[in-house]
Amino acid sequence: MIQAKTQHKIPILTIAGSDCSGGAGLQADLKTFSAHDLFGMSVVVSVVAENTARVISCFDIPKQMIDEQMLAIYEDIKPEAVKIGMLGSKEIIQCVKENLLQFESKNIVIDPVMFAKNGYALMPLENCQFFKDEIISLADVLTPNIPEAEFLCDFKITNEDDMRRAAIELHKIGAKSVLVKGGHSKDNTNDVFFDGEKFSIFKGEKIDTKNTHGTGCTLSSAIASNLALGKEKNEAIALAKEYVFGAILNSLALGKGCGPTNHFFKFEK
Repeated sequence: MIQAKTQHKIPILTIAGSDCSGGAGLQADLKTFSAHDLFGMSVVVSVVAENTARVISCFDIPKQMIDEQMLAIYEDIKPEAVKIGMLGSKEIIQCVKENLLQFESKNIVIDPVMFAKNGYALMPLENCQFFKDEIISLADVLTPNIPEAEFLCDFKITNEDDMRRAAIELHKIGAKSVLVKGGHSKDNTNDVFFDGEKFSIFKGEKIDTKNTHGTGCTLSSAIASNLALGKEKNEAIALAKEYVFGAILNSLALGKGCGPTNHFFKFEK
């Protein structure tokens, strides 16, 4: 007979778009939370019809429903960390900001999801300045990749010095700390982290695979997971980068495009 056993798990929240193919968005976030032995919760802000090869369309959830999802979470199970992904409209950006402030959210990791791998604009470009003005200041950790950092900072990033400059610029805008991800670099995947005072470089090597769908979502949710577990930012990032490396190294050969990473590789025999 199975014995009943009540367990305590640390709660964590993702506020993001839904990827019906399961490799990115809140699906990737929830898988990452589970892989870190956390209790994952979600607020859906957009529904995206996408797969490993393309984005077909996107539908934004009405503001009232986002408000009510946030209320449902915070009146019952308050998360120890929050990962924020795709925010597809000015109304959604404002709505999420108001709720984060109202509920005094902590350990906020913001991944500025702007483009899908095929170039589809998940955040309309005209919303970029509003995003910068309204919500970046709530980020305990901001995690742009190089194209996103280029767009937010309005200059080309071609080397590590440019990544440092971008991190400083985004910190000036209001982010408490900034991780500029180097996955789009040619030679390596080194990330540049600026905590407001000093820089840290998190080194990484390229893996010869096209199966990288959802890696940005996975990294940011892994950072949030480690913050929820009580890790300091540098350790949280180092552990998250190690986790994503393993997930890519053991990626899944699914789909016709960029296949998904393997969020549960550690549990496979």
